[in-house]
Amino acid sequence: MTQKIAVLGAGSWGSVLANLLVKNGNDVVNWTNMEEQAKELNENHTNRAYMPDLTYDDRLIATTDLKMAAQDADAILFVVPTQVMRLVAQQLVDVLKNSKQKPIIIHASKGLELNTHKRLSQVLSEEIPAEYRSSMVVLSGPSHAEDVAKDDLTLVTAASSNINAARKVQSLFMSEHFRVYTNDDIVGVEMGAALKNVIAIGAGALHGLGYGDDAKAALITRGLAEISRLGVAFGAKPLTFMGLSGVGDLIVTATSEHSRNWRAGNELGQGMSLKEVTNTMGMVIEGVPSTKAAYELAKQKKIEMPITDAIYDVLYNDKNIKTVINGLMEREGKAE
Repeated sequence: MTQKIAVLGAGSWGSVLANLLVKNGNDVVNWTNMEEQAKELNENHTNRAYMPDLTYDDRLIATTDLKMAAQDADAILFVVPTQVMRLVAQQLVDVLKNSKQKPIIIHASKGLELNTHKRLSQVLSEEIPAEYRSSMVVLSGPSHAEDVAKDDLTLVTAASSNINAARKVQSLFMSEHFRVYTNDDIVGVEMGAALKNVIAIGAGALHGLGYGDDAKAALITRGLAEISRLGVAFGAKPLTFMGLSGVGDLIVTATSEHSRNWRAGNELGQGMSLKEVTNTMGMVIEGVPSTKAAYELAKQKKIEMPITDAIYDVLYNDKNIKTVINGLMEREGKAE
Protein backbone atom coordinates (compact mmCIF):
# COMPACT_ATOMS: atom_id res chain seq x y z
CA MET A 1 0.00 0.00 0.00
CA THR A 2 1.31 3.44 -0.93
CA GLN A 3 2.32 5.58 2.05
CA LYS A 4 2.91 9.32 2.26
CA ILE A 5 6.35 9.92 3.72
CA ALA A 6 8.03 13.20 4.59
CA VAL A 7 11.82 13.14 4.56
CA LEU A 8 13.26 16.09 6.46
CA GLY A 9 16.74 16.88 5.19
CA ALA A 10 18.01 16.73 1.61
CA GLY A 11 21.72 16.18 2.11
CA SER A 12 23.38 13.08 0.69
CA TRP A 13 21.76 10.54 3.06
CA GLY A 14 18.35 12.22 3.30
CA SER A 15 17.90 12.64 -0.43
CA VAL A 16 19.11 9.11 -1.22
CA LEU A 17 16.74 7.58 1.34
CA ALA A 18 13.92 9.70 -0.10
CA ASN A 19 14.78 8.38 -3.55
CA LEU A 20 14.76 4.80 -2.26
CA LEU A 21 11.34 5.28 -0.69
CA VAL A 22 9.97 6.68 -3.96
CA LYS A 23 11.30 3.71 -5.90
CA ASN A 24 9.55 1.46 -3.36
CA GLY A 25 6.24 2.96 -4.50
CA ASN A 26 5.62 5.61 -1.84
CA ASP A 27 4.56 9.24 -2.17
CA VAL A 28 7.59 11.11 -0.85
CA VAL A 29 8.20 14.79 -0.19
CA ASN A 30 11.79 15.79 0.62
CA TRP A 31 11.99 18.93 2.76
CA THR A 32 14.98 21.28 2.63
CA ASN A 33 15.50 24.79 3.93
CA MET A 34 17.30 25.82 0.71
CA GLU A 35 15.18 27.13 -2.17
CA GLU A 36 17.84 26.47 -4.83
CA GLN A 37 18.24 22.88 -3.73
CA ALA A 38 14.49 22.22 -3.87
CA LYS A 39 14.32 23.83 -7.31
CA GLU A 40 17.22 21.70 -8.58
CA LEU A 41 15.68 18.47 -7.31
CA ASN A 42 12.29 19.30 -8.83
CA GLU A 43 13.46 20.62 -12.19
CA ASN A 44 16.71 18.76 -12.91
CA HIS A 45 16.30 15.78 -10.57
CA THR A 46 19.84 16.34 -9.33
CA ASN A 47 21.46 17.34 -6.05
CA ARG A 48 24.97 18.16 -7.22
CA ALA A 49 26.27 19.70 -4.02
CA TYR A 50 25.77 16.38 -2.23
CA MET A 51 25.35 13.59 -4.83
CA PRO A 52 26.90 14.87 -8.07
CA ASP A 53 26.59 11.57 -9.96
CA LEU A 54 22.97 10.68 -9.12
CA THR A 55 19.85 11.38 -11.19
CA TYR A 56 16.85 11.17 -8.87
CA ASP A 57 13.49 9.58 -9.63
CA ASP A 58 11.27 12.23 -11.23
CA ARG A 59 8.44 11.30 -8.86
CA LEU A 60 10.37 12.70 -5.89
CA ILE A 61 9.00 16.07 -4.79
CA ALA A 62 11.18 18.60 -2.96
CA THR A 63 9.91 21.59 -1.01
CA THR A 64 10.91 24.24 1.51
CA ASP A 65 7.39 24.20 2.94
CA LEU A 66 7.45 22.01 6.05
CA LYS A 67 3.66 21.98 6.32
CA MET A 68 3.29 20.77 2.75
CA ALA A 69 5.86 18.05 3.35
CA ALA A 70 4.52 16.71 6.64
CA GLN A 71 0.77 17.31 6.48
CA ASP A 72 -1.05 13.99 6.83
CA ALA A 73 2.14 11.94 6.39
CA ASP A 74 2.06 8.31 7.49
CA ALA A 75 5.74 8.49 8.42
CA ILE A 76 8.19 11.33 8.95
CA LEU A 77 11.88 10.61 8.54
CA PHE A 78 14.43 12.99 10.10
CA VAL A 79 17.80 13.10 8.36
CA VAL A 80 19.11 16.44 9.57
CA PRO A 81 22.35 17.28 11.39
CA THR A 82 22.36 16.55 15.11
CA GLN A 83 22.65 20.19 16.15
CA VAL A 84 19.39 21.19 14.40
CA MET A 85 17.34 18.10 15.25
CA ARG A 86 15.55 19.76 18.18
CA LEU A 87 14.81 22.94 16.23
CA VAL A 88 13.28 21.07 13.27
CA ALA A 89 11.22 18.92 15.66
CA GLN A 90 9.85 22.05 17.32
CA GLN A 91 8.83 23.45 13.93
CA LEU A 92 7.17 20.16 13.01
CA VAL A 93 4.92 20.07 16.08
CA ASP A 94 2.84 23.00 14.81
CA VAL A 95 2.11 21.01 11.65
CA LEU A 96 1.26 17.82 13.52
CA LYS A 97 -1.24 19.64 15.75
CA ASN A 98 -3.40 20.21 12.68
CA SER A 99 -2.83 16.84 11.04
CA LYS A 100 -5.27 13.96 10.80
CA GLN A 101 -2.42 11.49 11.16
CA LYS A 102 -0.28 10.27 14.05
CA PRO A 103 2.79 9.40 11.99
CA ILE A 104 5.62 7.06 12.81
CA ILE A 105 8.62 9.26 13.62
CA ILE A 106 11.86 7.85 12.22
CA HIS A 107 15.36 9.23 12.32
CA ALA A 108 18.44 8.17 10.39
CA SER A 109 20.91 10.69 11.80
CA LYS A 110 23.93 9.64 13.84
CA GLY A 111 25.18 11.60 16.81
CA LEU A 112 24.44 12.94 20.28
CA GLU A 113 22.97 16.36 21.00
CA LEU A 114 25.46 19.08 21.80
CA ASN A 115 25.73 19.99 25.49
CA THR A 116 23.00 17.62 26.73
CA HIS A 117 24.61 14.54 25.08
CA LYS A 118 21.12 13.08 24.66
CA ARG A 119 20.36 10.44 22.06
CA LEU A 120 18.36 11.74 19.12
CA SER A 121 15.27 9.67 19.86
CA GLN A 122 15.25 11.30 23.30
CA VAL A 123 15.42 14.74 21.69
CA LEU A 124 12.55 13.92 19.33
CA SER A 125 10.46 12.39 22.12
CA GLU A 126 10.90 15.52 24.22
CA GLU A 127 9.85 17.86 21.42
CA ILE A 128 7.10 15.81 19.75
CA PRO A 129 4.45 14.84 22.36
CA ALA A 130 3.14 11.29 22.28
CA GLU A 131 -0.30 12.47 21.14
CA TYR A 132 1.19 13.61 17.83
CA ARG A 133 3.09 10.43 16.93
CA SER A 134 2.34 6.73 16.86
CA SER A 135 5.87 5.50 17.63
CA MET A 136 9.59 6.23 17.41
CA VAL A 137 12.01 4.24 15.24
CA VAL A 138 15.75 4.56 14.53
CA LEU A 139 17.17 3.50 11.16
CA SER A 140 20.90 2.81 11.37
CA GLY A 141 23.70 0.56 10.17
CA PRO A 142 26.66 0.33 7.77
CA SER A 143 25.43 2.51 4.94
CA HIS A 144 26.99 5.12 2.69
CA ALA A 145 24.70 7.24 0.53
CA GLU A 146 27.06 6.76 -2.41
CA ASP A 147 26.66 2.96 -2.26
CA VAL A 148 22.89 2.99 -1.74
CA ALA A 149 22.52 5.42 -4.65
CA LYS A 150 24.10 2.93 -7.06
CA ASP A 151 22.06 0.00 -5.72
CA ASP A 152 24.95 -1.65 -3.94
CA LEU A 153 23.89 -4.25 -1.35
CA THR A 154 23.17 -2.58 1.99
CA LEU A 155 21.90 -4.02 5.28
CA VAL A 156 20.68 -1.85 8.17
CA THR A 157 18.62 -2.04 11.35
CA ALA A 158 15.26 -0.52 12.32
CA ALA A 159 15.19 -0.21 16.10
CA SER A 160 12.28 0.63 18.37
CA SER A 161 10.85 -0.29 21.75
CA ASN A 162 7.69 -0.97 19.72
CA ILE A 163 8.71 -3.93 17.56
CA ASN A 164 5.58 -3.62 15.39
CA ALA A 165 6.64 -0.08 14.48
CA ALA A 166 10.10 -1.36 13.62
CA ARG A 167 8.49 -3.93 11.32
CA LYS A 168 6.46 -1.22 9.57
CA VAL A 169 9.62 0.76 8.91
CA GLN A 170 11.29 -2.43 7.74
CA SER A 171 8.56 -2.92 5.15
CA LEU A 172 8.84 0.69 3.95
CA PHE A 173 12.53 0.44 3.14
CA MET A 174 13.05 -3.18 2.12
CA SER A 175 14.08 -3.73 -1.51
CA GLU A 176 16.19 -6.17 -3.48
CA HIS A 177 19.25 -4.04 -2.70
CA PHE A 178 18.36 -2.65 0.74
CA ARG A 179 17.69 -5.17 3.51
CA VAL A 180 16.38 -4.12 6.93
CA TYR A 181 16.49 -6.09 10.17
CA THR A 182 14.53 -5.19 13.31
CA ASN A 183 15.87 -4.64 16.82
CA ASP A 184 14.30 -3.57 20.12
CA ASP A 185 17.50 -2.05 21.58
CA ILE A 186 17.11 1.58 20.57
CA VAL A 187 19.74 2.69 23.12
CA GLY A 188 22.41 0.37 21.75
CA VAL A 189 21.66 1.20 18.13
CA GLU A 190 21.87 4.96 18.72
CA MET A 191 24.98 4.75 20.90
CA GLY A 192 26.75 2.59 18.33
CA ALA A 193 25.79 5.00 15.55
CA ALA A 194 27.11 8.03 17.40
CA LEU A 195 30.28 6.63 18.95
CA LYS A 196 31.65 4.87 15.86
CA ASN A 197 32.26 8.33 14.38
CA VAL A 198 34.82 8.97 17.13
CA ILE A 199 36.79 5.85 16.26
CA ALA A 200 36.51 6.64 12.54
CA ILE A 201 38.37 9.92 13.09
CA GLY A 202 41.14 7.95 14.80
CA ALA A 203 41.26 5.41 11.97
CA GLY A 204 41.53 8.17 9.39
CA ALA A 205 44.33 9.78 11.38
CA LEU A 206 46.30 6.52 11.39
CA HIS A 207 45.97 6.34 7.62
CA GLY A 208 47.06 9.94 7.23
CA LEU A 209 50.12 9.22 9.34
CA GLY A 210 51.02 6.24 7.19
CA TYR A 211 50.29 3.42 9.63
CA GLY A 212 49.33 0.03 8.19
CA ASP A 213 46.51 -2.48 8.51
CA ASP A 214 47.69 -3.88 11.86
CA ALA A 215 47.28 -0.51 13.53
CA LYS A 216 43.88 0.09 11.96
CA ALA A 217 42.58 -3.34 12.97
CA ALA A 218 43.77 -2.77 16.53
CA LEU A 219 42.09 0.63 16.71
CA ILE A 220 38.77 -0.69 15.41
CA THR A 221 38.81 -3.69 17.77
CA ARG A 222 39.73 -1.76 20.89
CA GLY A 223 37.47 1.10 19.82
CA LEU A 224 34.54 -1.31 19.67
CA ALA A 225 35.33 -2.36 23.23
CA GLU A 226 35.10 1.27 24.34
CA ILE A 227 31.84 1.85 22.48
CA SER A 228 30.35 -1.27 24.08
CA ARG A 229 31.43 -0.32 27.60
CA LEU A 230 29.88 3.12 27.39
CA GLY A 231 26.72 1.92 25.65
CA VAL A 232 26.08 -0.83 28.19
CA ALA A 233 26.54 1.71 31.01
CA PHE A 234 23.53 3.58 29.57
CA GLY A 235 21.35 0.49 29.25
CA ALA A 236 22.29 -0.97 25.87
CA LYS A 237 22.42 -4.71 25.28
CA PRO A 238 26.00 -5.96 24.78
CA LEU A 239 25.10 -8.10 21.75
CA THR A 240 23.78 -5.07 19.86
CA PHE A 241 27.37 -3.95 19.35
CA MET A 242 28.12 -7.21 17.55
CA GLY A 243 25.42 -6.41 14.98
CA LEU A 244 24.93 -4.13 12.00
CA SER A 245 24.55 -0.95 14.02
CA GLY A 246 27.65 -1.79 16.08
CA VAL A 247 30.61 -3.53 14.51
CA GLY A 248 29.06 -3.27 11.03
CA ASP A 249 28.70 0.50 11.10
CA LEU A 250 32.10 0.86 12.77
CA ILE A 251 33.86 -1.10 10.03
CA VAL A 252 32.33 0.83 7.15
CA THR A 253 32.86 4.23 8.79
CA ALA A 254 36.42 3.55 9.92
CA THR A 255 37.66 2.13 6.61
CA SER A 256 35.98 4.10 3.82
CA GLU A 257 36.85 7.30 2.03
CA HIS A 258 33.10 7.94 1.76
CA SER A 259 33.09 8.61 5.53
CA ARG A 260 33.54 12.30 6.27
CA ASN A 261 34.75 11.35 9.77
CA TRP A 262 37.45 9.12 8.30
CA ARG A 263 38.38 11.86 5.83
CA ALA A 264 38.59 14.41 8.65
CA GLY A 265 40.92 12.13 10.60
CA ASN A 266 43.02 11.45 7.50
CA GLU A 267 43.52 15.19 6.95
CA LEU A 268 44.40 15.68 10.62
CA GLY A 269 46.98 12.91 10.27
CA GLN A 270 48.46 14.69 7.27
CA GLY A 271 49.04 17.81 9.35
CA MET A 272 45.97 19.96 8.82
CA SER A 273 44.41 21.74 11.79
CA LEU A 274 40.87 20.96 12.91
CA LYS A 275 39.78 24.43 11.76
CA GLU A 276 41.23 23.81 8.30
CA VAL A 277 39.57 20.39 8.09
CA THR A 278 36.20 21.80 9.14
CA ASN A 279 36.41 24.66 6.65
CA THR A 280 37.23 22.40 3.70
CA MET A 281 34.86 19.51 4.46
CA GLY A 282 31.67 21.31 3.40
CA MET A 283 29.50 18.96 5.48
CA VAL A 284 28.98 18.33 9.19
CA ILE A 285 31.65 16.16 10.84
CA GLU A 286 29.48 14.49 13.50
CA GLY A 287 32.45 12.74 15.10
CA VAL A 288 33.90 15.99 16.43
CA PRO A 289 31.06 16.87 18.85
CA SER A 290 30.50 13.14 19.45
CA THR A 291 34.07 12.88 20.73
CA LYS A 292 33.37 15.59 23.31
CA ALA A 293 30.13 13.87 24.29
CA ALA A 294 31.76 10.45 24.64
CA TYR A 295 34.64 11.91 26.66
CA GLU A 296 32.31 13.67 29.10
CA LEU A 297 29.89 10.73 29.38
CA ALA A 298 32.79 8.39 30.11
CA LYS A 299 33.97 10.67 32.90
CA GLN A 300 30.42 10.81 34.24
CA LYS A 301 30.18 7.02 34.35
CA LYS A 302 33.85 6.54 35.40
CA ILE A 303 34.52 4.33 32.37
CA GLU A 304 38.03 3.95 30.98
CA MET A 305 38.14 4.95 27.29
CA PRO A 306 41.78 5.65 26.38
CA ILE A 307 41.28 5.87 22.61
CA THR A 308 38.43 8.34 23.03
CA ASP A 309 40.55 10.33 25.51
CA ALA A 310 43.38 10.45 22.97
CA ILE A 311 41.16 11.66 20.13
CA TYR A 312 39.63 14.24 22.47
CA ASP A 313 43.12 15.53 23.31
CA VAL A 314 43.91 15.95 19.61
CA LEU A 315 40.62 17.70 18.77
CA TYR A 316 40.12 19.84 21.86
CA ASN A 317 43.54 20.19 23.53
CA ASP A 318 45.68 20.54 20.38
CA LYS A 319 47.83 17.58 21.37
CA ASN A 320 50.24 16.18 18.77
CA ILE A 321 48.79 13.02 17.18
CA LYS A 322 52.04 11.06 17.23
CA THR A 323 52.63 11.94 20.88
CA VAL A 324 49.12 10.78 21.75
CA ILE A 325 49.60 7.47 19.88
CA ASN A 326 52.89 6.87 21.68
CA GLY A 327 51.09 7.45 24.96
CA LEU A 328 48.50 4.80 24.07
CA MET A 329 51.15 2.24 23.15
CA GLU A 330 53.19 2.87 26.30
CA ARG A 331 50.30 2.34 28.70
CA GLU A 332 50.77 -0.37 31.33
CA GLY A 333 50.12 -3.88 30.02
CA LYS A 334 46.80 -5.52 30.95
CA ALA A 335 44.48 -8.38 30.06
CA GLU A 336 42.19 -8.08 27.05
